[in-house]
Amino acid sequence: MLQTTFIRENRELTIAGLTKKNYKDPEAAVDRIIELDRLRRETQQELDAVLTQSNAKAKEIGGLMKEGKKAEAEIAKGETAALKERSKLLEEQHKATEEELLAELVKLPNLPHESVPEGRTAEDNVNELEAGAKPVLPEGAQAHWDLIKKLGGKLAPIIDFELGNKITAAGFPVYKGKAARLQRAMIAFFLDEAGKAGYTEVQVPILINADSGFGTGQLPDKEGQMYHDAQDDLYLIPTAEVPVTNLYRDVIVSENELPVKNVAYTPCFRREAGSWGAHVRGLNRLHQFDKIEIVQICKPEDSYQALADMSDHVKGLLEKLELPFRILRLCGGDMGFTSALTFDFEVWSAGQERWLECSSVSNFETYQANRLKLRYKTADKKTQLLHTLNGSALALPRILAALLENNQQADGTIRVPAVLVPYCGFDTIE
Repeated sequence: MLQTTFIRENRELTIAGLTKKNYKDPEAAVDRIIELDRLRRETQQELDAVLTQSNAKAKEIGGLMKEGKKAEAEIAKGETAALKERSKLLEEQHKATEEELLAELVKLPNLPHESVPEGRTAEDNVNELEAGAKPVLPEGAQAHWDLIKKLGGKLAPIIDFELGNKITAAGFPVYKGKAARLQRAMIAFFLDEAGKAGYTEVQVPILINADSGFGTGQLPDKEGQMYHDAQDDLYLIPTAEVPVTNLYRDVIVSENELPVKNVAYTPCFRREAGSWGAHVRGLNRLHQFDKIEIVQICKPEDSYQALADMSDHVKGLLEKLELPFRILRLCGGDMGFTSALTFDFEVWSAGQERWLECSSVSNFETYQANRLKLRYKTADKKTQLLHTLNGSALALPRILAALLENNQQADGTIRVPAVLVPYCGFDTIE
């Protein structure tokens, strides 16, 4: 959430940033916030003055009573009652203005970093890097949704979408045999690599309350994208970013504890309603999937180096998996609501002959920290908001799809990347 002081002191900059993010009518939104902030501050000032007068009157009444001046005391009591009535009205006005101001503030997305390119759609994203050779597949190679039907022998298909549909619904696949073991291998490998990079592993709940959803920017307005348990008013997490970052909600972190670096494995749940076509077939888009998330919390002056380090970590994972990939700098119109700068990682899926997003690495600057009240004390004892960052390292479904498709052999088997063999115990899938 943007800070009212920043908006008030940087009106034109805020409008320009919102315009880059393609926010509708940013000038009107910013001016309404500035006006509500003015009313809030003026009401607070008047309320403070009335309370001061009321306290002074109370002392005056005490003095008059001691002096036996009952008539004067009764007049003062009447004035005090009027002041109390006025203070009550001002408190109600102040509360209503604060609530309206907050309702307007939470509608605004984060402002983009100066390096974010202009643009409205994914077509306007900037290709920062493309690495790795795209494999030449043998004749008869297939996309993973067809390929899995002949893999696993008696367990075929090793990824069973129909069985998942029977048990739950579309988008909840069942992994069997070597597919299940490969999933487990990737989870262990990604967690181990994060540990080597200095991340502390945490195990967090996969259900969150509304305060946690608000803290990282999923709520309000994103309810439709999450599964909700109405009875207990809890939400299934769309990403481990939410519970991991909320570990530090309402916390003042010691400066010597920074940067905070955490990693978590969780299943993730997204409704993803209304999508059709080949681009969402098979593992390309699921309602439940596994993901390893890395999260950093650091001082503002360190956050863009942290973003670069996190991007390098994801890049290293893809290189070790021997997957061709590219890195995109997202344009203003394609960025997430809470992000100031995002790099998307996409792997090449040879069976589909298309790029598949497998990771987003983002810096949120103070946007989440302001909602979370996540701060630290500087050397001069001032309390300052921290910066939060996160990234997928990695999301499993599209990585698995790319591994199956890119590693098809002429004899019909699938080669397992060498780095995963110690984790899964086999080097081919027959």
